[in-house]
Amino acid sequence: LHGAPQTLLVSESGLAHPEVVRLLAGGLMPEPVVLSDVLFTECATVQSPLGIAAIIAIPSLTLPAGPLGPCLMLEDIQDPGNLGTLLRSAAAAGIPRAFLSPGCALAWAPRVLRAGMGAHFQIALYEGVALPELARRFEGRVLGAALQEAHPYFDADLRGPVALVIGNEGGGISPELLAQVHERVHIPMAPGIESLNAAVAGSILMYERLRQQSR
Repeated sequence: LHGAPQTLLVSESGLAHPEVVRLLAGGLMPEPVVLSDVLFTECATVQSPLGIAAIIAIPSLTLPAGPLGPCLMLEDIQDPGNLGTLLRSAAAAGIPRAFLSPGCALAWAPRVLRAGMGAHFQIALYEGVALPELARRFEGRVLGAALQEAHPYFDADLRGPVALVIGNEGGGISPELLAQVHERVHIPMAPGIESLNAAVAGSILMYERLRQQSR
């Protein structure tokens, strides 16, 4: 959807890395700025960089005026790893857009980007969204992952325009947003287990939707 590099940085040793060579040979990248290995390491945000980095403008998207289609609504997901994993699963499961509440971790923070593994450039991300209002105008069904007054997720029809709502890691979905949820679903667990990680729960629901869509 987006993400064309504005500036490309490559370390001297990175010029010989097969993946870097392949990327540069593709003809879609700008002319790289070559840095010494020492300087490149100082610029990188990881301990063992591959040897290539890009400066990319963070896209600023406006909310669609028309139908939203299948989507993910994430409320106050605060752990960067969880947020990145949810976005990665959304991209893999064919969900084209995700709406994030103001209480979510920053979608473009380094840890979220690493956990997303490229998902940021495959789906449309909307940050700072008032989810209760968005859910109210959603054209399809809104399903929320909840522990109370919910039925097993595999009994739900996840085909068509469905919004999957995942709430905060500790508090779940807020009452304001839960009031807009049409159907509450839960993931059955063995006795003695209270809940699943938010990213795991969300991924299960997204893949169940993909399974149902492919039938």
